[in-house]
Amino acid sequence: MPGGFNRARFGVPFGRQACPMRIMTHRTFEIVRDIILLAIAISAIGWFLVSCLKRSEDPARLVFKWILTALLIGFIIRVLGPMLTASGMGAVVGIPLMGVCAVLLVIIWRHNIAGLIAQPFSDLYSGGSEEPIPHPAYSVAMSKQKRGNYLEAIAEIRRQLERFPTDVEGQFLEAQIQAEDLKDLPAAELTIERFCAQPGHAPQNIAFALYSMADWHLKIGQDREAAQRDLEKIVELFPGSEFALGAAHRVAHLGSMEMLLAPHERKIFAVPEGDQHLGLLRSQAHLRPVEADPEQAAAECVKHLEVHPLDTEARERLSVIYADHYKRLDLATGELEQMIEQPNQPGRLVVHWLNLLADLQIRSGADHETVRQTLQRIIDRDPNAAAAEIARNRLGLLKLEMKSKEQNQAVKLGSYEQHIGLKRGLPRR
Repeated sequence: MPGGFNRARFGVPFGRQACPMRIMTHRTFEIVRDIILLAIAISAIGWFLVSCLKRSEDPARLVFKWILTALLIGFIIRVLGPMLTASGMGAVVGIPLMGVCAVLLVIIWRHNIAGLIAQPFSDLYSGGSEEPIPHPAYSVAMSKQKRGNYLEAIAEIRRQLERFPTDVEGQFLEAQIQAEDLKDLPAAELTIERFCAQPGHAPQNIAFALYSMADWHLKIGQDREAAQRDLEKIVELFPGSEFALGAAHRVAHLGSMEMLLAPHERKIFAVPEGDQHLGLLRSQAHLRPVEADPEQAAAECVKHLEVHPLDTEARERLSVIYADHYKRLDLATGELEQMIEQPNQPGRLVVHWLNLLADLQIRSGADHETVRQTLQRIIDRDPNAAAAEIARNRLGLLKLEMKSKEQNQAVKLGSYEQHIGLKRGLPRR
C-alpha cells in the first residue's frame, strides 16, 4: 500500500494490534484492585486499633507499645531478614538477634498475652467486658426526697429524664413527689397525662398510672369526680380488657363525699346502755342483731346493677340471694354465667365463681352430674393449674359432700326439765 503503514515491514503481525491496549487495561484493573484491597486492609486495621484504644484502660501506654513493636518489626524485616537469608557469619549473627527481638516482643506484650489467656475464665465471674446497657439512676433523687428536698429531687429526676424521656419509673416518681409530698395535684396530673400520651408504653403501666392518680384524687384531694374521670379513662383507652373491667368495678364502689371525708374527721363513738338484768332474762333472742332483709338487698343489687352492670361483687351477692332465699337456682346460674362468660375476666375470679356455682347447686339440691360438670369446667380451663387439682380432689369427694349436705338438717330436740341443775340430787337408776 503506497503511502500507508506496512505491518509486515515493521514486524507487527496481523490480529495483534489490540495487545498493547489489552495489556494496559489489565494493568489498570490490577492497580485499582490493589488499591481497593489496601483501603479495605487499612480500614480494618484502623477499626481494630480504634476499638483497642476504646477498650484499653491506658491508651497512651498502648500506643507506646505499638510504636516499639513497629520499630522491632521494621528492624527484623530490613536488617535481620537479609542476614538470615545470607550464608556465613550473617546467619550466625542474625539468629541470636532474632531471639533477642522475640524476647523483647514478649516483654512488651506479656500482660496482654496473659490477659488474653485468662479472660475467658475471668468472664465467668465478672460477666465479660461488654458495656452495660445504660439506664437511669434515681438513687440521688430518692435520697433528696427522704431528706425533704422535694424540688431538688424533681430537678434530679428531670435531668435523668432528659436522657431517658420515656422512662416509666422516673415519670411516676416525679408524679408521686408532686402529689404526695408537695400536694400539687394539678402538676401530678399533668405529669401522668404526658406519660399516657407517650407512645410505646405497656397497657398495664398506663392503667397503673391512672389508678394511682385516682387514689391521689381520693386520698389527698377528696375529689370523687376527678377520681371517676381517671378510672373512666382506663375504660376508654382499653375497652373490654381486664383493666377496663377492674376500673368499672371500682367506679361502682366509689363512696360518697361523706365517706371520703369520714377518715379525716374526728370519730364519735356512741355506746348505748345495755340491759342491766341480762342474766335474769328468759330469752335473749330480742338482743340479737336484726338480719338484713334479703328482698330489700336483692332490690338494691338490681338497682345498683342497672347503673353499674360490670360490678361483679353486687352480681355475685344477688346470685346468692336468688339461690338461698328465692330458691331460684336458674336465676342465680344466669347471674354467675354472665360474669364467667365475660371476656378478659381474671382466671382466679372465674374459678371462684365456678366453685360458688357448685356450692349453690349442692345447697339447692341439684343432681350429681350437674355439679360434676360445673367442677369439670375448672379442670378444662387449665388442667395443670393448682385450681384444677383442687377441683379434682373435690370431684373425688363430691358424693360425700352432697350426702353431708342432705343430712345436715336441724334436729329438733326433746323438751327437758328446765331447772334440773338446781336440784340437790338426782334419783339413782
